[in-house]
Amino acid sequence: MCNPCLGLSLFCCVLLGIFLCPDLLFASSPGISDTEIVLGQSCALKGPERKLGKGMRDGALLYFRHINSSGGIRGKKIRLITYDDGYEPGPCLKNTKKLISQDGAFILFGFVGTPTSRVAVPIAVENKVPYFAPYTGAEFLRNPLNRQIFNIRASYHQETDAMVKHLIKDTGVKRVSVFYQNDSYGKAGLEGVKIALAKRGLHILNSAHYPRYTLKVEPAVEALNITRPGAVILIGTHKPCAKFIRLIRKSGSEALFLNVSFADADSLANALANEGLGVVITQVVPFPYDRRIPVVSEFYGLAEKFSPEIIPSFVCMEGFIAAKALCKILLNTPDPITREGFINTAENQVGLDLGGFSISFSKDNHQGSNLVYFSQVGPGGFISPLKNLTYLYEYHQ
Repeated sequence: MCNPCLGLSLFCCVLLGIFLCPDLLFASSPGISDTEIVLGQSCALKGPERKLGKGMRDGALLYFRHINSSGGIRGKKIRLITYDDGYEPGPCLKNTKKLISQDGAFILFGFVGTPTSRVAVPIAVENKVPYFAPYTGAEFLRNPLNRQIFNIRASYHQETDAMVKHLIKDTGVKRVSVFYQNDSYGKAGLEGVKIALAKRGLHILNSAHYPRYTLKVEPAVEALNITRPGAVILIGTHKPCAKFIRLIRKSGSEALFLNVSFADADSLANALANEGLGVVITQVVPFPYDRRIPVVSEFYGLAEKFSPEIIPSFVCMEGFIAAKALCKILLNTPDPITREGFINTAENQVGLDLGGFSISFSKDNHQGSNLVYFSQVGPGGFISPLKNLTYLYEYHQ
């Protein structure tokens, strides 16, 4: 057959295919069907950091149940598939590959942790799957900008910058040390402190770390006791941080202690109780116990209706907000819903109000919010909001 005839035959086959199956012309992305939208999540459901994974999952599921009960996204129900990774990179890598290749997830949503995100992101990028609202403030997810990655929360650099700013402004403290987890998460926070201090012509007094997934904090207590810092910024998980604070305070330290949000304020406060008076935790979502905030009020209303067993927390609130942001963007994504269409729609969200908490994305910015809030551990281990570090509860031996 001559080449012109061959070309004409192929063209006719394509036209016939479209005539017989018109949906082929408007094919959606994997994970999208007439009845559902599949999301994939890997996080810790077991082990020491299970509250973080369960909190992100349960907060998100609460909002997804609400959306599904109202008909879903133009008739498509949200289905979230969550696998346990124990906050370990190896299982997370395996889960990510499975979510994309076997489950056909449309979006990877709400992954928890920096070490886990480090192994998941290359797989997502390679397969052009959006990586939406991870529970980590790591800088590599933000700079350089990657078209597949969308962050809701402020970064660790922003959290640590806010800490340093208020330490100097509110208390005059400039002698700052760092206690951190010896992995990519801890080092990301350490780098943030260095940058924040350098901006103000200062340097870290000294730093000490502990091995991840251990409570071996005694060497760090000894190292930081030698320099007697005015403040210690902690980049770790709640159990090692609680033990470090308890031990160094017993040794006589009168330093101020400031933790980034990943430490999980609720778990840290429960671990310390009255020994945690005046311990600060920065937050990246509104205070989850203040029903005057519209999104918080909405959370409680939907929890009473769909999940009365859910326990409000900062982590649950972050999962809830992330799910709401995702659904708002999906509702605005034109049919047929595709990954490219989702990304284009997300990049046009400016001042998207989620209920007293707004996010914005653009082609040049995939950082939804830059807000950093402060909270502290109060009497009995209860968390309270904090506007100024001069209003800290005093701790006495």
